Amino acid sequence: MDLRNLHVVLTGATGGLGSVLALSLAAQGAIVGLVGRDPVKLHALQKRVAAQGGKSHIVVTDLAQPNMASQVLKQSLREMGHVDLLINNAGMIEFTEFAAQTEISIDNIVHTNVTATLVLSREFVSYFLQRGHGHLAFVGSIFGSLGFPHFATYCASKFAIHGFSQALRRELVDSRIGITYIAPRAIATPMNDDRTNAMWQASGQAVDHPQKVADKIVQALQKDKQDLFIGQPQSFFAWLNGLAPSLVNLGLKQQARLAKKFL
Repeated sequence: MDLRNLHVVLTGATGGLGSVLALSLAAQGAIVGLVGRDPVKLHALQKRVAAQGGKSHIVVTDLAQPNMASQVLKQSLREMGHVDLLINNAGMIEFTEFAAQTEISIDNIVHTNVTATLVLSREFVSYFLQRGHGHLAFVGSIFGSLGFPHFATYCASKFAIHGFSQALRRELVDSRIGITYIAPRAIATPMNDDRTNAMWQASGQAVDHPQKVADKIVQALQKDKQDLFIGQPQSFFAWLNGLAPSLVNLGLKQQARLAKKFL
């Protein structure tokens, strides 16, 4: 798709990946609706977009609030006139032993990563069907295909979004609504705390810069790709996990033992 003058709504816009992705989209000529709950951070990001000659609008919302999906759509239409693309990027992660994870943490991760994404997508799919065309993109994770120790709830949420994107694409096969699923490996953002970063370093896991990931997402959208898996060998193991999970289990035993040192 041609991103020039494309009207894009981006959730999690002020996050480590979201802010870089917003700037990258605007640099390609897209008009970006910046969705987040912190107006100070949103206005700061809008100034950065404007400084590079881009255009953006601010949509202040808390994804945890009731009726937020209809509010995001209404405010986006009010600010932008119409919407061509929704990018579901907002997310939460926690590196923890599952038995020690609190119910509140589980609920927050599932609501942000799954429930909010689904209800927001439902609202925009209805709008795109009425309009006759549109596109949805989902920033998932390699962990949406590869269950990783000490990220059990996060993996569950990303497996859900991976499956949802597949099901929705098949459901909309006879429409003019496209679906892109994006699965990055670890990204160097503030979502990862010091323990997580130390664990990645000790295990030799590659961690991508947000700009690298944002560039690949932009390219995938421009090429109308259905799926984008970022990074090797993680992408290979995600594929292998679908064929022979017992083999992957052997490889992750050592990773599970190493990670416990950093919990």
